[in-house]
Amino acid sequence: MLHTIKNRRSIHTFKPEEVDFEILKEIFTYGSYAPTHYMKEPWEIKLYQGEGKVHLIEAIIRSYQRIGMIKDNQELKTIQMIQSLKKFLQEIPHHAVIYFKKEEDPVRYEEEYASVCAFIQNAQLAAWELGVGMLWTITPYMHDPEFYSEIGLEPKEMKIAAVLQIGYPKKIPHDKGRTSIEKKIEIITK
Repeated sequence: MLHTIKNRRSIHTFKPEEVDFEILKEIFTYGSYAPTHYMKEPWEIKLYQGEGKVHLIEAIIRSYQRIGMIKDNQELKTIQMIQSLKKFLQEIPHHAVIYFKKEEDPVRYEEEYASVCAFIQNAQLAAWELGVGMLWTITPYMHDPEFYSEIGLEPKEMKIAAVLQIGYPKKIPHDKGRTSIEKKIEIITK
């Protein structure tokens, strides 16, 4: 496992074939062994694949238009940008929206969010062990209440923690190294 922690990479390009659902279940099952306060296991998953991706991709495009990342017009440049983005997103075999129910208490909210993030990291490590790549994305549409509604989530009740792009890696990025941990540790003795 230490080898996997050190060698896992974020994958940006995927082979076209889908990952078998039994493998995806195994990946998310390992993810579910994340620490979770009061055994609440707050993580929920909406898994988009095949034709199911079309609805998600259309919702993403509309959100990008609402928030101004893509113009909302019929100019050739805009149409080409939308087509390019749709093609890119469609070529990703699986999109997993990872979300959880919001807690009103800020401490409980942070506990739930931390648990979900641990779930995501566990899933990424399990996926890597099984030859599957992931990209943990945090994107602007995750903060668009209309996007939530379009994919069947109540924005006042739920929080999207991430959208995972999942598939077999087409290309594995090289190791970019890490900052020496000594630079991150402050030792307090008194």
